Amino acid sequence: MLINHREEILKEAKTEISKYIKGETKHLVETALDDGDWSVIDLSEDISLKQLSTHRENLLKIDEALRKLKEGTYGKCEDCGEEISEKRLKVIPFAIYCIDCKEKREQLEVIERKEVLVLG
Repeated sequence: MLINHREEILKEAKTEISKYIKGETKHLVETALDDGDWSVIDLSEDISLKQLSTHRENLLKIDEALRKLKEGTYGKCEDCGEEISEKRLKVIPFAIYCIDCKEKREQLEVIERKEVLVLG
């Protein structure tokens, strides 16, 4: 499942990269008439770059999960050491925290953001 997911991400990333190489956005640039057109082009490029960044992050997570699989530590929560549920791993095959620990981490992040806003 991890390898299939990795291959899908690589395929999508290659498609995005090939758009730049083939110059698919070149036509948009050549036909841009006003600031609105340029905004659409900028937005399109920003979205593509964000997608590539997300693909990169997910590939790194999958590679780490594959390494853990070889080590025999795949599916163990990095915080509490308990098994991550099979249901969670089916949804997020590269999960590194059980649902309880992930929720605790998210709650801490919310508190930290609030503190930054109040103190900042």
